[in-house]
Amino acid sequence: MAKKKKNQENLPEGMSRRQAKLAARAAERAKLQKDPRPYDGFAMEADLIALQEFVPSAHFTADVKGTDRTVRIVTVLPGAVAALVRSEEDSNGSNGAVEALVALQTQRRGDNPNRDLAYKLNWAINAKPGESLDTGIADGSEPALTDLLDKDMDEPITVAQDFNWWLTEDQRDNPQVVATLQQANDSVLPSEKVAAEINGVAWWINPSEKAHIRWVRQEKEADLLNVLARLHAAGELNLGEGSKFAGVFRTHGVLVPVWDLDNTKDADDWAAGLEALDKKFAEKLAAEADGSAPELTGDEHKAKQTIVSRQVTIR
Repeated sequence: MAKKKKNQENLPEGMSRRQAKLAARAAERAKLQKDPRPYDGFAMEADLIALQEFVPSAHFTADVKGTDRTVRIVTVLPGAVAALVRSEEDSNGSNGAVEALVALQTQRRGDNPNRDLAYKLNWAINAKPGESLDTGIADGSEPALTDLLDKDMDEPITVAQDFNWWLTEDQRDNPQVVATLQQANDSVLPSEKVAAEINGVAWWINPSEKAHIRWVRQEKEADLLNVLARLHAAGELNLGEGSKFAGVFRTHGVLVPVWDLDNTKDADDWAAGLEALDKKFAEKLAAEADGSAPELTGDEHKAKQTIVSRQVTIR
């Protein structure tokens, strides 16, 4: 077969071959550029961040476009694989459908968790029953996450204190599998999503000596830092007796304030404190947004510097 002549190539109008190659490479790089806020606009943004970064064991069923498979988005899977599709015999899907599980926490991650998730979901709806995906890093071939998940999706999350939901009925009778599961279960820290009427989501986790609340907030970072500083300087940045503000960390484009807690109290014991503090946040954030907030005082500047100096970015 004769080689295709250069002047017969289908080049973009007005471009030379070299310009077309450079444009194609730039487009490929753009596909994989880091998104500053990967889950922005999703109703479940705060929960997706929590499940990806610090919740040990939880899952929810997602309505994925273009498939009749039951798809669960989960924190982690056995062996930290990226996704798996159960065999037809093992599936617990609705109406007998094959069930796919897609993990947010994996051994290896790319720079764009939204694209990684889209890659894994796209694999999960096309893979054969019984297959698993070891690595789920986006390569640019995946559809947009919004092509697979509705941004308004807001599904109830099942929080577990173990990984027993990993097992199928047959696996529960396998001593080796059960022993491996026990090792994983021993590593799970007690955790709960606090049932509070607040902006963002607050998760309670109890490592042992102190419990913590991590509150995923979604406001502009600059405004939220100012509000945290104002409340800290005023001695109002707490959730009630037995709580102490510990600092903030940044992840996936949002800030997550953290409190150390008296671990003799249950998760929902902190709901009232969260709701009271949320009202203070709302009032001060509104002032920051409309420009009516006064300049930070000296003590507030000092508090802000302390918060910023201890701030950690984890992803």
